[in-house]
Amino acid sequence: MFKKFVLLVFIAVTAFQAQAQYTDSYVQEGEIGGALGLAHYFGDLNTRAAINRPKFSGGIFFRKQLNNYIALKLAGNYALVGYSDIYSKNEVQRRRNLSFNSNIWELALSGEFNFFRFIPGVEGYNYTPYVSLGLGLFSYDPYTYLDGNKYYLRSIGTEGQGSTAYPGRKPYGSTAMCIPLAVGFKYAVNPSFNVFAELGYRFTTTDYLDDVSSTYAPDAFVAGSIPYLLQDRSYETGTPVGIKGRQRGNSSQKDAYVIFQVGFSFNLSSYRCPTP
Repeated sequence: MFKKFVLLVFIAVTAFQAQAQYTDSYVQEGEIGGALGLAHYFGDLNTRAAINRPKFSGGIFFRKQLNNYIALKLAGNYALVGYSDIYSKNEVQRRRNLSFNSNIWELALSGEFNFFRFIPGVEGYNYTPYVSLGLGLFSYDPYTYLDGNKYYLRSIGTEGQGSTAYPGRKPYGSTAMCIPLAVGFKYAVNPSFNVFAELGYRFTTTDYLDDVSSTYAPDAFVAGSIPYLLQDRSYETGTPVGIKGRQRGNSSQKDAYVIFQVGFSFNLSSYRCPTP
């Protein structure tokens, strides 16, 4: 009986040492993958952070593992965002009657931290929640529709940007910086393949993601022209409210967007000799 007990202990210790050597020798070099999901905008047309008009998003990425806990991720994402004052419960916003859509193309580099040691293919180490923080650059170009026709708003300068009537208002750019802050959970289905879900919030450096920021500037346009009709669309809901100098947006807060994605990745792995 004692010999059987000793044999069982020996087998258990040997198995434990073998797994320990494997986990020490396994190095996850990185991952390459993609994801699909939804995106949502927050800003002057969505002041209460309602999540009621999500739109499509998708992306690809490369993750370089520095160790089993820390990684760097280079990601490229596409997101369609948009909103309209008609979705607001605020009567003043509904009267304003502005709307937009924009295609966002984003490139970001982030640092990631796994809360658990992540080793694909090893039971007990094949899943982890994680958090990431990074810096990105994205392009955007808000547009809207009038009588079924599509108009890009940046070139119009709906708040008088670039006009002689408002020399201090310069046209906003087509790119801006963002700070992606994300949380996620990933699971290794096998040593080569992972699945994950991630929710990321983007702080941005622009207040013109929605083409709305400061005050009305009707005197910068020819009355009745397309730009004039697009800068103040309250005439569609009643008496126009866009008089010169009246608040059109809130320039003290930047716009933001959030991306939720579910995706997959393939592991790039290698082995090293375990330390004695």
